[in-house]
Amino acid sequence: MVKQFFGPAAVATLTLTLLAGCQTMSQQGGAAQDEAPPPANPAFAGSMARFNAQFPSDKATKYEDVSLKFNNEKKLDERGNCHDKSKYPVTIVLTLDADGKVTDSVTDVSNAKAECFRKAYAGVQFPKPPIAPYHKPIQLR
Repeated sequence: MVKQFFGPAAVATLTLTLLAGCQTMSQQGGAAQDEAPPPANPAFAGSMARFNAQFPSDKATKYEDVSLKFNNEKKLDERGNCHDKSKYPVTIVLTLDADGKVTDSVTDVSNAKAECFRKAYAGVQFPKPPIAPYHKPIQLR
């Protein structure tokens, strides 16, 4: 399942709101039940701060809907069979250039699943964002 974050304009603190995307996923049959939680990535907080700085913005809020629909239609999170690499979710922040191309990404944790998603989204062409660089988080279960 793909989830997306965006900061609503009405919230002064730019608290993240979770929007559910419609995406099928496997049941992590390959992930061990006793798997230890992955280590946190300290660089992630800065990426989320850059995302939050893009709000409030009607254009950015609208783009979050457009990009989530694009992501789900293209089933981008199914590339590389990443979901089965760990039972723990991964949140990735993609950096998009002016044309919508993914130029960088940062995940909230460091493990094989996170690295797999970073590779799966590398170079993907999203619709053109309203500003550049645009920071786009996606939660991947």
